Amino acid sequence: MAARPLNGDEIRSLFADLTARLPSNGSHHVVVIVGGSLLAWHGLRDSTEDVDSTRHIDPELQAAVEEVAADRGLDPDWLNARAAMFVPATFELDACDVLLEHPRLLVLGASLRDVFVMKLYRAQANDVADLIAIWPHTGFTTAREVVDAFVAAYPHAPDDPHLDTFVVEIASRAGYVLPLS
Repeated sequence: MAARPLNGDEIRSLFADLTARLPSNGSHHVVVIVGGSLLAWHGLRDSTEDVDSTRHIDPELQAAVEEVAADRGLDPDWLNARAAMFVPATFELDACDVLLEHPRLLVLGASLRDVFVMKLYRAQANDVADLIAIWPHTGFTTAREVVDAFVAAYPHAPDDPHLDTFVVEIASRAGYVLPLS
């Protein structure tokens, strides 16, 4: 099945549907939304094709995800854990926002500051628009602060001598003048 765009309202509806399908006596699940789906949830992006979580999707939750997918005409992995490999070393679950709280499912949204650093690490062409949209919500005040956060989050990443100027460019495209340090 081909992926189709999911806007913030539809993502919220999918999670409401998902909670209704979880067995009343099963596990408590935690999903941490990041990436384009979190931006769509917050209205910072029109849509996304899937919902990326940083947390493992266990078999019970996956079965409910697949039921929702079958009923809604979605890919069976509309909710997935592909973002787990990009979780920053500095990630703190306590910094997440509660997006939906249900006795069987807790949906958290990573801080937009963390999502900015994650997208900076990935930095593919489609991430640039997201970086620009996220910038006003990060709280960063200098490019050096971003670079320091990036290095702490991804200490294994190769050194990028142009990262600070890239960050200044992102801030500029978001309408902000950002000092290097």
